[in-house]
Formats: sequence, C-alpha cells, structure tokens
Amino acid sequence: MTFAIITHVPHTAAGAHYFAYAPYVREMNIWAKHVTELIVVAPLVKSERTAVDTAYHSPKIKFLPVDSFDVLSASGLLKTLLKIPTISWQIYKAMRSADHIHLRCPGNIGLLGCVIQIAFPSKSKTAKYAGNWDPKSKQPWTYKLQQWILSNTFLTRNMQVLVYGEWEGSTKNIKPFFTATYTEADKVPIITRNLKDPIHFVFVGALVAGKNPLYAIQLIERLVEKGHQVRLTLFGEGKERQQLEHYCSVNKLENCVVLKGNQTKDTIQKAYQDSHFVILPSQSEGWPKVIAEGMFWGCVTIATKVSCVPFMLDFGNRGLVLNMNLEKDSAVIESVLNDQALFDSKQMKGAAWSRGYTMDVFESEIKKLLLDS
Repeated sequence: MTFAIITHVPHTAAGAHYFAYAPYVREMNIWAKHVTELIVVAPLVKSERTAVDTAYHSPKIKFLPVDSFDVLSASGLLKTLLKIPTISWQIYKAMRSADHIHLRCPGNIGLLGCVIQIAFPSKSKTAKYAGNWDPKSKQPWTYKLQQWILSNTFLTRNMQVLVYGEWEGSTKNIKPFFTATYTEADKVPIITRNLKDPIHFVFVGALVAGKNPLYAIQLIERLVEKGHQVRLTLFGEGKERQQLEHYCSVNKLENCVVLKGNQTKDTIQKAYQDSHFVILPSQSEGWPKVIAEGMFWGCVTIATKVSCVPFMLDFGNRGLVLNMNLEKDSAVIESVLNDQALFDSKQMKGAAWSRGYTMDVFESEIKKLLLDS
C-alpha cells in the first residue's frame, strides 16, 4: 500500500533521511509499519536538527517538498496566492499516486489537502485532527473551514476523521481517537511520592503565550509566598523564554524555577518520574500528550479545561482543573499539598487511566483503520 501524508510539519533532510518533530514522526512510523511506501508532502527547511526531532523509519519514502505559507497578513496572503498552485499540484500528485490518503489537520497544508481530497472520492482516507475539535470553541476561520469540510460527508467521502473527545452532533465519519507515547512494557510500578519538601512541578511545552508558561511560574510564586517549598522545571523553547527568565530574575525565583530548554524523551521521562505534578495552563489543546505522559509516570495533572482535557482528568477526579485565577487555583493546589491521601488517590486514578492508552493499543487501532479502509 502506498500511503500519502499531507502535513504542515516542517522537515529537515540529511542524506536519504528525513527528520521532523519527534512525537509526530513516532506516530507516523506506526502507520508506516503497515504500508509498503510513504509519500510525504510537507515543508522542507534548512535548519539544524534539535533534540525534539527524529527520523522516519520507512525503507521506502518519497518526499515532495512544498513551501509553508500563512494568511495572517496582507503580504502573507499575496505570497500565499502565488504559492498555492505549486503546493496544490504536489498534493494532487501524491494523492493520485496513493492507495491511502492521510491528512494532518489543522494546518494550512492540511486545508489545501481537505479541498483537493474531494477530487478522490473513491480512495480510502484518514484525517488526524490534532487540535481542539470542540465545535463551540473559538478558533481561526481556517480551522473551522477544515472542520466543516471534513464533517461534510457529501464532499468528504470514504474518510475516517480521527478527533480527540466525543462531541454531540458529529457526523458518522468522525471517530473519537487518542494518541500515546509509552508501551505496555513501560508499565513499571509507580514511584511513591511523599508530600515532603520540596514539591516538584514540571511544565513541558513550547514557551509561547498559548501555553501560558508565565502562569505556571506565577502559580509557583504564589505557593512560595504562602510558605510552600516548591520547585518548577520548564522544558521547551519559544519566543517567551527571555521574558520568563527576566520575570524570574526580577522576582527572585531562580532558586525555585529552572528553564532547561528542549530535551530528549528520556530526560523528560525522568523529570516526570521525579515530579509530583505536571502543569499545563494552555489556552488550546487537542489531546495534550504532556498530560497523559505525566499521569503515566505518576504525576498529578494540573491543567485548563480545554478540548478533551476535562474528560482526561475525569472532571477533576484524577487531576486538578485550572480556572486561570491565581488565588483560586493556588488554593486548590494547596488543598492537595496538605492531603497525602487525596494526592495518592488522584495519582493512582490518573496513572490507571493513562496506562490504558499505550502504543500497543494505538498500533492495534491503526491496523484496524487501514484494514477497514
């Protein structure tokens, strides 16, 4: 089977190997195990690989490079209009050659893929919508357009659309799905965490406004002011790093907040195993792997109620739901810091839930999707 991937994820090349953001590539390598050839349509950039990049494992891969684009400004829109014909032709060629078409949405390349796939109604297709599918959420119009096309069973035929969470009013081609990081073999016993000083928190994600890393730091600052011996380690890079470091310096938080940049999967895993809490005050998510990963290793999750996060946390029974109010949120965290039994209960419930979503189960579900297509 020839499997065509249409994605906006930037790639780099080294010889015959192609690299991209590791969580995405690890997922695509699962699909690749069950097909004979990959065609990848994606932006190809000239930059150094980072600690969060990894390579495709497929022995037979054809890469069709395209330019990335945006429609956020007048100049960007003009450039986009010039680029679209060439990008669309690359996507069309990949779809024409493929036995199975796989779209990665939401994204600008995915949007073009949503439109062009209409020309192939008889081909088997899947789309992974990795963002927030909640129809009531505020999202860019391009995201809403992708949701509309994918949900329209007249325009979009022979496709299963994989989304995070179950949403009322979904069409028959919308399939609740999940993602995973760890395997059944990784299910070693959870390390006991006693609530003795210091208490460790971990943030994993891009240091950008949408992930709200500053709010995570401010929560720790508030807990320190209340007399708690707490520590926060942030993993990730982004344009807000300098601002965050400045905030920590001005407010004398260097002893309780550490920024470690991008790190390997093993380093992140060790951080989860050594921490009491994983915190993600994000404005928008799909299925935040950080939450599932932290819970897998015994962290109690603290996260905002976006997308399917309330379901992941069982509406607070296996984690803490943020209200984005420092006084209220710090008080809720304090209630757990002062109650070992409550912490233990949330920890074990979270771990039990997360460990039901392993790579083994994920691969089994992917095989079913390919067999049913």
